Amino acid sequence: MTTLTLVKAINAGLRKAMEHDSKVILFGEDIGPLGGVFRVTDGLQKDFGGHRVLDAPLAESGIVGTAVGLAMRGYRPVLEIQFDGFVYPGFDQIVSQVAKFHRRMDGAVAMPITIRIPYGGGIGAVEHHSESPEAYFAHTAGLRVLTPADPQAAYLTIQQAIACNDPVIYFEPKRRYWDKGEVDELQSALDLSEVADPWRARIMKAGSDVTVACYGPMVRTCLEAAEASTDISLEVVDLQSLSPIDYETLASSVERTSRLVVVHEASMSGGIGAEIAARIGERCFYVLEAPVTRVTGFDVPYPASRLEEYFLPDLDRVIDAAEQVMRY
Repeated sequence: MTTLTLVKAINAGLRKAMEHDSKVILFGEDIGPLGGVFRVTDGLQKDFGGHRVLDAPLAESGIVGTAVGLAMRGYRPVLEIQFDGFVYPGFDQIVSQVAKFHRRMDGAVAMPITIRIPYGGGIGAVEHHSESPEAYFAHTAGLRVLTPADPQAAYLTIQQAIACNDPVIYFEPKRRYWDKGEVDELQSALDLSEVADPWRARIMKAGSDVTVACYGPMVRTCLEAAEASTDISLEVVDLQSLSPIDYETLASSVERTSRLVVVHEASMSGGIGAEIAARIGERCFYVLEAPVTRVTGFDVPYPASRLEEYFLPDLDRVIDAAEQVMRY
C-alpha cells in the first residue's frame, strides 16, 4: 500500500491505463509540460511522449469534437476540462455526438471517451471555477457518470472509465485533490472479478438510524458528520456512480434504517437528490418513516469565494437533517 493524494492516485491510474493500452491518448489544455492546472497529468508527457499526451487549444468544443474523431478511429481519448464551468462550450458535442453516436451507428462504432472534469467548490476560486454540473450529464442518456471520493477509488475508477466502451463523464472533486489515502497500486482495475464494480455504491460506514447518500466531495463531510453524531447512527453510502445509480444498494440500506438524507453540493432544484428522492419514495414507500430530505447547495449562482462556506453543505447541516427525519 502506498499513501497518495487523490491527484497522485488519478495520475497513477492514468499511467497504468496508458501502459496497458497504447490507444489511450490524453488531450487537454496545458496538460503536457505543465501537467494541468492541478498537476494531475504531471510527468506523463515526459514518459509517454507528445504524441500521446497532447496540449490542446483553448476550445472545449474542438477538444471534444477531436475526441469523437479519435474514438471513431479506435483510440481511447481521455480529455481534461480545466474547470467545471468551462465544459459548456463543449456541451453540444457531448450531448449531441458523444452520447448518441453509438446508438446512431446501431452499435457499430463505440465512443470510449473519458472526459475528466474537476468540479465543486471549497478552494476559494473565482467565478466559473466551483460549479457542480453533474445533473446535466446524468440526465443525458448514453453517458455514464462517475465521481471518486478517495484516492483508492480514484486510482481504480479512472482506469475502469478508460476501459469502458461507453463514454464516461469523470467528475473529480477538486477540494479533495490533496486528501491522502492508502492506494494498492498492484491491484488491477481492468478485471472486475478482482476489484469493486465502479457502477456500484459503497457503504462507507454502517449505521442503523438514517441512511446518508452522498458522492464526490461530500463523502468526507458526511463521514465526519457520522463520527460527530453521538445520538443518531448514520449509515454513509457513497453513490460513486451517478449514471447509472445503484438503487439496489441504496434501497437495501433504506430498508434497514427507514430514513434517507441525500447530500450534494449542487443546487437543490432538478439535482441528483431530487431523482433519488423520487426513486426511493417509489421503492421504499412502505418502510420510510420520514420524507426523504435533501441537504444541498442553494438555488443561486455559485457565490464569491468569501461566501462559499454559507453555500456549501457542512457537517452541521447534515446532522440537522438527520435530527429532522428522526423527529417523525
